[in-house]
Amino acid sequence: MKNFVNLLISIVIAVWVIAIALISVQNATPVSLRFLVFQSIQIPFGLVLAFCVAVGLIGVAVLQPFWGLGASKSRVDEEAEFFIDDEDF
Repeated sequence: MKNFVNLLISIVIAVWVIAIALISVQNATPVSLRFLVFQSIQIPFGLVLAFCVAVGLIGVAVLQPFWGLGASKSRVDEEAEFFIDDEDF
């Protein structure tokens, strides 16, 4: 099952890389980003898109270990407690 998940993740990332490559080739016009009063230099749209995807992937990879900190029990323990025999009482 873990191999299937790894394959699926690899396929999704490959599709994103292909999509970014196609969009960057088709949209080579430079754009500038604006945030409040700040403005960036003129850079190609494909490069902006690739940078945003890379920052998102790195951000998720960094934050993913923190998502499981609140869980004190594993899912297997919860399922084991749900199925209790009546003979024990």
